[in-house]
Amino acid sequence: MSALGNLVAGVAHEMNNPLGFISASLQQAQPILSDITTHLKFYQQALPNPKDEILNHAKEIDLDYSLEDLPKMLDAMVLACERLKSISTSLRTFSRADQTYKVLFNINEGIDSTILILKHRLKANDQRPEIIVVTDYDDLQPILCFPGQLNQVFMNIIANAIDALDESSAGRSFEEIKLNPYKIIVTTAIENYHVTISIADNGQGISEDIKSHIFDYLFTTKGVGKGTGLGLAIARQIVEEKHGGKITVNSVLGEGTEFIISLPITDN
Repeated sequence: MSALGNLVAGVAHEMNNPLGFISASLQQAQPILSDITTHLKFYQQALPNPKDEILNHAKEIDLDYSLEDLPKMLDAMVLACERLKSISTSLRTFSRADQTYKVLFNINEGIDSTILILKHRLKANDQRPEIIVVTDYDDLQPILCFPGQLNQVFMNIIANAIDALDESSAGRSFEEIKLNPYKIIVTTAIENYHVTISIADNGQGISEDIKSHIFDYLFTTKGVGKGTGLGLAIARQIVEEKHGGKITVNSVLGEGTEFIISLPITDN
């Protein structure tokens, strides 16, 4: 995991240089294009009766359409660069290599990076509409922790929530799900010198029997080849043994599941 994290962080870092160049070039090109367009309009006003050669060429290249569409294309490319920068930042945040000691880290940023990385799994597919993610963050200050390990915990729990919602789609129509959209709700708060993170879904929930074993080593409800039974066991180890925190699960059949993580703000 450490080697993979270093690789991802390295790729994200290398993306920044060409992205920065493209973004800066586009920002320079936008006012230049505007100046050229204005200058061309002056020519058109000064030459109200251009020769057929000019008219034919304007028609051939669809000049009016190009003058209208090219600024929109540049705007779209600028937005795409911003999106890639955001992804690059999220990859570097998510894949932070942990030291042998805790470092200050903003929990909200770690959750955001995880959600962005899982964005492709949240999109609508043939079985269900898009899964809506709702975040309600407290204004958290950075806390001492192992960021990479906590990001693994967030990744596992949110990915499991997506799996649960996908499984809930069985036997339900697209339109039926649309009436009560699938949601993952993430909240953070400060309570009694602890940061509390809640990750809840409105899936089918889990039974009391499964809930009592959910953090057990090698326990899984997924089919062969789909689950290892390690994710939540490791998540509990990271939260409780590495950070002195607590992870619990609440669930009601037919209503959904909520994981609650509590992390101390100060080292004890």
